[in-house]
Amino acid sequence: MMSNKKELVLGTAQWGWTIGREKAFEILEYWLNAGFRAVDCATNYPINRQPACFRAAEGILSEFVQAHGLNNLDVTMKIGSTDNMRTPDNNLSSSFIQMIGHEYGRILGKNLGCLMIHWDNRDREEEIENTLTGLRRVCSELQCRMGLSGVRNPDVYARVRGTDTFDIQVKHNVLFSDLERYTPWLPSETHRYYAYGINAGGIKLPGEAYSGTSTYIVRGGNPELNEEQTERIRSLTERYRQDKGTEISRMWQLGLTHAISENALHGIIAGISSVDQLKELISWYEVQQ
Repeated sequence: MMSNKKELVLGTAQWGWTIGREKAFEILEYWLNAGFRAVDCATNYPINRQPACFRAAEGILSEFVQAHGLNNLDVTMKIGSTDNMRTPDNNLSSSFIQMIGHEYGRILGKNLGCLMIHWDNRDREEEIENTLTGLRRVCSELQCRMGLSGVRNPDVYARVRGTDTFDIQVKHNVLFSDLERYTPWLPSETHRYYAYGINAGGIKLPGEAYSGTSTYIVRGGNPELNEEQTERIRSLTERYRQDKGTEISRMWQLGLTHAISENALHGIIAGISSVDQLKELISWYEVQQ
């Protein structure tokens, strides 16, 4: 068995896009009944370049919370983005961070577990320090954790963070990992790292078929892998087969096992498109720990 059991977090990036309200409700209900509580969301989910869908995922989540009178979720809200057009546009001023933070405190109540900066390409210490001042204040008032996601210059955050600790989301999968860019500045012994994109954007194992609603296809991906990528997937599949004595036949199985094997990670964000898929994932997750 692998050590360092990972927290499993339910992702919502496709809610309001390929996953409608009713299906999202079904997934959430099964998730809670299975004993899980962590959910990841963002102001700009789904990022589908359709302005009418801006904040759709949080709307589905908040409706479910209100309808069921929940107060025991652990919701991470990523804030700062001002649209869902896949641009880096954001507002990370101290005043805006506090305003939107208190809005989520009102919407989610005790279910709000973490407020997380989403996409920051800046490198000026005084600007980032201003952002952290606002984040620090609102998180203290709401009694939730501070977080970072999509930060281009973690070294600058490290210089101005003081004693702050963060939940940090990084892309980590069999083809790419952003962990090494963060951990020299914000080590995993101090901060909590969560992997997203574990399926490498929704690619399939060689020989697996894509459906018309596959995440990789709707995001405009090219399903043809190059030779280096194919070899990387093949070698990791064989490695985990030998380590665990199990056969990996699906890309999500490989992605989840790969994330579980990374000791620097505290948790894993999993995007689920159906209850059946969720059942399979939880079963595989429990076996791999």
